[in-house]
Amino acid sequence: MADFRVIGRPAGRTEGPDKTTGSALYAFDVCPPGTLWAKALRSPYPAARVKAIDVSQAKALPGVNAVLTGADVASRLQGRQVRDVPLLAQDVVRFAGEKVAVVAADDEETAQRAAGMIRVEYEEMEPLLDAQEAARPGARLIHPDMGVYDGFRRPPAQPSNVFFSASFGIGDVDAGFGEADLIFEDEYRCGRTHPAFFEPRCCVVSVESDGRAHVWSSNKTPFGLRQALALAVGVDEGSIVVHPVHVGGDFGSKTAPFDEPLAYLLSVRTGRPVKMVMDQVEELGAGNPKHAAAMRVRTGVTRDGVITAHLQEMYFDSGAYAGLMPLGALAGVDRIAANWHIPNARFEQYHVYTNNLPGGYMRGPGEVQGSFAMESHLDEVAHGLGMDPLEFRIKNILREGQRTPMNELFGEVRAEETLRAAVEQSGYSGPKHPGTGRGIAMCARPAGGGESYAEVVLNADASVVVRTPIFEPGTGAYTMFAQVAAEVLGMDVGSVTVQVWDTDAVPFDSGVAGSRTTRMAVPAVYEAAEAALNGLLQAAASQTGWPVDALASEDGQIWHGGTESISWTSVVEAAGGSINGRGHSQVTGQPEHTAFAAQVAEVDVDKETGQITLLRFTSAHDVGTIINPIAHQGQINGAVVMGFGYALQEELLTDAGRVTTLSLADFKLPNVADLPALETVLVTSDAGAAPYNAKAIGEVPLLAVAPAIANAVRDATGIRMKDLPLTAERVLTALREPGA
Repeated sequence: MADFRVIGRPAGRTEGPDKTTGSALYAFDVCPPGTLWAKALRSPYPAARVKAIDVSQAKALPGVNAVLTGADVASRLQGRQVRDVPLLAQDVVRFAGEKVAVVAADDEETAQRAAGMIRVEYEEMEPLLDAQEAARPGARLIHPDMGVYDGFRRPPAQPSNVFFSASFGIGDVDAGFGEADLIFEDEYRCGRTHPAFFEPRCCVVSVESDGRAHVWSSNKTPFGLRQALALAVGVDEGSIVVHPVHVGGDFGSKTAPFDEPLAYLLSVRTGRPVKMVMDQVEELGAGNPKHAAAMRVRTGVTRDGVITAHLQEMYFDSGAYAGLMPLGALAGVDRIAANWHIPNARFEQYHVYTNNLPGGYMRGPGEVQGSFAMESHLDEVAHGLGMDPLEFRIKNILREGQRTPMNELFGEVRAEETLRAAVEQSGYSGPKHPGTGRGIAMCARPAGGGESYAEVVLNADASVVVRTPIFEPGTGAYTMFAQVAAEVLGMDVGSVTVQVWDTDAVPFDSGVAGSRTTRMAVPAVYEAAEAALNGLLQAAASQTGWPVDALASEDGQIWHGGTESISWTSVVEAAGGSINGRGHSQVTGQPEHTAFAAQVAEVDVDKETGQITLLRFTSAHDVGTIINPIAHQGQINGAVVMGFGYALQEELLTDAGRVTTLSLADFKLPNVADLPALETVLVTSDAGAAPYNAKAIGEVPLLAVAPAIANAVRDATGIRMKDLPLTAERVLTALREPGA
């Protein structure tokens, strides 16, 4: 491993002081003079025709400035890629919580009162709430007019509730099953869950008299938001500027436009800025949760445990709309088996419209659901063969030069080393107490691609500024950028500050998503810092007469041959007061390397209550250069704890299509009392993405948590739990089944 000055050393968050003192600016804090509050009236029904709307009482309420209904926005649709989401319901409502009308008033209380005074006449319809039922031929169409929507990746030949389907894999699955001695089949289900960020969605939109729109939003993809907003309201992107604010948690969810188009139209109508804030009930009842999924899995093996074929069918309940997904489908599905060598594999995915609340992106979209089914099923195959799950995994693990089941070829495959590191650290094969079980699961996740820009500015007052278009939702990216600039310039990270550009500053930025920030944005910062350093050395050479190739920057000095120096501040001052460098990065396609993870859960199961207690959790990761160890470990711990919630307790429960867990008292998140001992072991290498050979970490630690816990429960009880979350009620029911 290379010896760095700043890279690889712990560094505190650059934005830490602002956040801890309360001076950090969030969208909620923005309140231009004359700001109005807007509130929406939402449908109580998952499926109904809208017969009539009476807004007369709302309009008559003092303090109300505007009321919009579907009739005012009749032809306007929004969405990240698929534009199928009406700004307000038109002739029908498609999920309980859909916006039917919106009110702008002088204050929040008046807006809420006015929204409650709107009278809507509905004609209820029978809702379609099961994705597999909705996918069947002849099922009532949720969107009979879907042919007019833009953005489908693979539009169906005719209107269908299955708006996206895909099949991918490697080899000949039928032939592979023909070679098998034994075939195992099963079905698994995952419930719907919410990211539960503590900052609710909020936006402020101010449209000036000349048509220029200023937007502040808790959205981590500002350029995507600008594009989607412009399409929804029918204006040029250049007339919209999205201003930087902090994003108070995201986990993948804050990418789609929600209320921004309505706030825009209300601002145009009233001539005043408009603020919309979703409260917690709205977030849980009408946000964009992780998709519920049903999966059928079939695996063929030889008697000695070699996998010959694997088939996995996945039905994702996308709810009423597809527009909340950046790609119009779940992009992570093709990563769920990347750590196994399976010569014949096929993965089929179906995204289905239903009358449930629409799903969006959440950490590991599609991967978490698919990995639960895959890794749980592999354990069952091992048990069916009479093999230890570890032995079975080592026999079938991906090795150097082998293609993944998705027909990908990665360099430096360290799956087995990572698995063995987890096993050794966790004591997987050691003795256990009665009622205790251990389970293992694996995953692999390469970094995504994208485009980013950066600028590094050296000032005569000895300050260094990194400028970036990244709107950071709490991942530690700004600190990482400061470390990269400090490393290149040969100074301490404390000398570097980070400033965030608005959307006017650069042509585009992909935003934080897909575990891609290190791969996508760090090269831009590195290039900008190198350009600034080169400008600094060129200026020093010009001023001193020293040859530029003999100069180096360290600790605020420009050194010539290591014996004589000049302060770089004096060089900058003589050069006009500042020296800057720009950088641009665009990475596309599959990265050369992926990141493997192996996780071992140790649990105790109370057979009287079904309660699962986590005793220990070990996470082993294949890593390249770690830029900031504190942030890296924080990403691991945060993802693992999120996985605990997904595995054991978090579920958006519904009754006849209506979400019933509408507070964090009902939608229970893990807290400190729920956490076991967390252990991490790192398998290091020199392979990874340029410029420092780093690997993705954001989503990787989440993907195998749930199946590791489910496999541990199987080890403790002999019972295979097939539905997430593994609540005490579900476990107890399974324990009481005949033959359990």
